[in-house]
Amino acid sequence: MGVRAEEVLRLGAVAWLDWRGNHSEVPDLSDAQLRKLNLRGADLHGVNFRRSNLQGTKLIAANLTGANFNNGILDGADLMDANLSSIEMINGSAKGASFRRSNLTDATLMGSDFSEADFQGADLSAVNAIGINLSSAKLRGANLDRTKLDRATLSYADLNEANLAGADLSQASLVETELGSAHLYRTNLTRARLNRAHLVNVYAVLANLAGANLTSADLAWSNLAKTNFTKAILHATNLRGANLIGANLAGADFSDANLTGANLSYTNLHNAIFDRANLTDTLFTGAIRSS
Repeated sequence: MGVRAEEVLRLGAVAWLDWRGNHSEVPDLSDAQLRKLNLRGADLHGVNFRRSNLQGTKLIAANLTGANFNNGILDGADLMDANLSSIEMINGSAKGASFRRSNLTDATLMGSDFSEADFQGADLSAVNAIGINLSSAKLRGANLDRTKLDRATLSYADLNEANLAGADLSQASLVETELGSAHLYRTNLTRARLNRAHLVNVYAVLANLAGANLTSADLAWSNLAKTNFTKAILHATNLRGANLIGANLAGADFSDANLTGANLSYTNLHNAIFDRANLTDTLFTGAIRSS
């Protein structure tokens, strides 16, 4: 059946729709060579694409719900407006692919390479993306609510205005990542690398940045109330005008940081380091300086 299914699919979405309407079994397209086909709007839900090559294929608005792309190739493919909910793509490759406005809710994408892919406006809520590569990816305005991104690489990615509420980014790499106006409520960023990241005006209330490296990061005017910065590295970090009310700053290193006009009221400052920090107009009302 696999060979026949591949031959029909090569004829396009219309022929495929007719063929599938007469076949109740789930098509097996594993190891198929499907490069640069036009499958716009095709119904491919539940199809097995394991190890298949769909490089450069057009899958705009296609239904791929529950499809299996493990070890598959989608480099440069166009999946704009596609339904990819609950797909499985472990150790696959989709470098430079377009997922604009696509639905990837509840997908499993562990260990796959999505570098330079476009996810602007996409829904990636509750996705299992542990250890994936999203370096230089476009995720502006994307929904990553509760997404598992621990140990993922997001360096140089565009996450401006993205929703990362409740997401797990522990030990993730976000070096020079753009996160302006991102929503980071209760986001887990423990031991994450955020060197030179841009987080201006983020909402990170109750976020966890314990042990994170924020050297030279820009957090100006951000809401960081009740955030956990225990033992975080904030060397030369810009926190101008930031709201840190009630934050846990125990053991955090603010050496050479800019805290001009920041509000550190009611914070835990036990063993915090402020060597050469700019504390002009910084508020420390009710701050706890010792245990």
